[in-house]
Amino acid sequence: MTVRNALLGAVAAATAVVLTACGAQDTPAADDGAIKVVASTNVWGSVVQAVGGDAVRVSSIIDDPSGDPHSYESKPSDLAAVRDAKLVIFNGGGYDDFFATLLGPGTEGAKKIEAFPVSGKASDHDEPEPEAEGGDHGHDHAVNEHVWYDFETVRKVAEQAAADLGEIAPDRKAAFDANAKDFTAKLTELERRVEGRGAGRKVVATEPVAHYLLDTAGVEDVTPESFADAVEAEADIPVAALAEVTRLIEQKQVVALVNNAQTENPATNQVVERARAAGLPVAEVTETLPEGVTGYLDWMTKQVDSLVGALGA
Repeated sequence: MTVRNALLGAVAAATAVVLTACGAQDTPAADDGAIKVVASTNVWGSVVQAVGGDAVRVSSIIDDPSGDPHSYESKPSDLAAVRDAKLVIFNGGGYDDFFATLLGPGTEGAKKIEAFPVSGKASDHDEPEPEAEGGDHGHDHAVNEHVWYDFETVRKVAEQAAADLGEIAPDRKAAFDANAKDFTAKLTELERRVEGRGAGRKVVATEPVAHYLLDTAGVEDVTPESFADAVEAEADIPVAALAEVTRLIEQKQVVALVNNAQTENPATNQVVERARAAGLPVAEVTETLPEGVTGYLDWMTKQVDSLVGALGA
């Protein structure tokens, strides 16, 4: 998937979709006294849920593991939900531009959290990457939009959520602050489990989704630039780039393959098959919370364990 800065256009008229709360089957009615929160995806929805606890009712527009924030077209029910929310949260950075079409005069009273600017990485987002000598090079992606893999950004978002929820419901401020403190402490413990564990090791990736997690681990991603760019653009992967990734795998020039399990195409499937055939560990990552996880910490713990195990660290 790729950063797409152009907004997706007017809200499409279509059949309303049922929004599901993070970790629940139904979204409670507005008259239950809970603070209504709408998130673009269940990743950020789960962070607010952890901070808000039973004082919030979180609806995530994209709650399906197969959903694609880049190509999602908003529904009338999405607009209605956002207009009724007290807090909205989305990623930004070109990742979930559909959400921007939902914000307008009707949402001026809602608190808004946009994670990418909160990350502090936005100022570098449009800077061009340096050209490598001799053509193609490893895929640096020093700045990309998948900031939910950056632990510091997640900490900042949780703290901002606590502050905003505390303004909405001052009587619950202490509880929100305590929840955020507990969440960020556990996040720090998780970060320490992976920090520096891949120092000196190289990997290839089917897509640079988990870049910031790899960066925390100290891993070098040597995926050819043209390979990663083609996957993100949903374009055909150049033959030479695919051959280079295959060579790196079969000659064990890398210690692991990092695979986005939620994005598949014949070329990436081939890469995964080659890795398994070569006995190369495959660390599975996802862009959104898959079924069977209880929240952000549970999800990220599984991914950290997968990466650390694949690195042999």
